[in-house]
Amino acid sequence: MLAAGVVLASWLLATPAGLLGKADAIGYAVCHRIDVRSFHLGARSLPLCARCTGIYLGAMLAMGSYQIIGRGRAGGFPKKAVLAAFILFGAIFAVDGVNSYMTLFPGLPHLYEPSNVLRLSTGLLAGVAMGTLVHAGLAQNAWKDWRPEPVLRDLRELGILLVGAAVIGGLALSGNPMILYPLALVSAGGVLVVLASVYTVMALLVLGQENRAASWMNLALPAVVGLTLSILQIGGIDLVRFALTGTWSGFTF
Repeated sequence: MLAAGVVLASWLLATPAGLLGKADAIGYAVCHRIDVRSFHLGARSLPLCARCTGIYLGAMLAMGSYQIIGRGRAGGFPKKAVLAAFILFGAIFAVDGVNSYMTLFPGLPHLYEPSNVLRLSTGLLAGVAMGTLVHAGLAQNAWKDWRPEPVLRDLRELGILLVGAAVIGGLALSGNPMILYPLALVSAGGVLVVLASVYTVMALLVLGQENRAASWMNLALPAVVGLTLSILQIGGIDLVRFALTGTWSGFTF
């Protein structure tokens, strides 16, 4: 626990001040943060680009929804129809990402003009898929009484999640600072939640504690290890990127 506190305190002291400053530092580790490909709070860009904002808002929507509807310990992966939809989401995400990347270099061909609306939308789709799979993986390794039922049962439930994603997308596109501020913090928090969930599963396996937790208290040690490893990864990338660029701002092209 002492080591975890030292890691967290060191990262907090070394990164920009304020909640948005810390959120920027999280986004800095996982996202290019190109200004024109991001939404803005006044003159400052959000901590994550439009696509990454969508990814982590979608992941938080999925993972939070499963907790709210009582499937926090459901660890079964979705059935084939839902997995097929996830593969489609991934393909759409990849096509739009490659097309958008091509426009960074004048003269290279691309299929269509990219936009932040498309980046956000494809990110939300990918995020819902990612959040679902991460949730299932964590549940089936963490809980003593995990249930093998699919965490997302069918296409109807996926449709309900996508309606929620559309609402979140609409809120992000509103441009209202009172809405964008919390969304910025939630999306950056989503990076920590996803990374910490993955590292927590790794910690459970390494420590030989898989399927032993009966409560969140029992999960405290591997969760702290997972969060600490997440901060170490983010901080390490922050350090390297800052050493190379000398700025907390996004890449410029």
